[in-house]
Amino acid sequence: MGIIKDLKSKLIVSCQPVVGGALDNENSILNIAKAAVDGGAAGLRINDKKNVYNIKKRLKVPIIGIKKRELKGSNIIITPLEEDVIGLAESGSDIIAFDATNRNRPIEISTLIDLIHKKNCLAMADCSNLDEAVNASILGADIVASTLSGYISKKVPKFPDYRMISKLYNSKIKTPIIAEGRINTPDQAKKAINKGAHAVVVGTAINRIEIITSWFVNGVQRSG
Repeated sequence: MGIIKDLKSKLIVSCQPVVGGALDNENSILNIAKAAVDGGAAGLRINDKKNVYNIKKRLKVPIIGIKKRELKGSNIIITPLEEDVIGLAESGSDIIAFDATNRNRPIEISTLIDLIHKKNCLAMADCSNLDEAVNASILGADIVASTLSGYISKKVPKFPDYRMISKLYNSKIKTPIIAEGRINTPDQAKKAINKGAHAVVVGTAINRIEIITSWFVNGVQRSG
């Protein structure tokens, strides 16, 4: 588990621009990844096999690969299919993340984990609550993450789910926990580590310029 050990108390940057935005292209995503590594990121979370391949050729940091897609009859978006796992593994992913929520899904969690391991990658379970994380750990996930906490409910919370991170850390499972979701400041990242996270993933607050700009625009307008 050398990769997991190397990520201990480190920052992973999710390089996923706003879909359809000015930075949503291969060259921009590569440059975002380069800038993140230059700034000290110890790992990257990358969507789509073509971007994984493009970045892995040039940067020597662990990559969490995912494939986002919309399926009929299922709300599972993150790496739902076996073909997604195969494509990400063959493109150079070190870790493959997938939706491990308890929802209607095309492929069972255990099947995805087994395939990820057969492709010599680590399996990262994106979960929305403690029970899902425990289940994924029992099924063999190498990492559990709070990625989907708050995102399968009607109203998305404002702050990271520190409670989930803390409960996982204090639970019987020993699977490393990665904190992800609504971590928008260095202090929030530090707090997640202090609550028991093995590492932290940050995306929006680093590279989604449209959203970051809107935060400041709204702040300026309120000040008037």
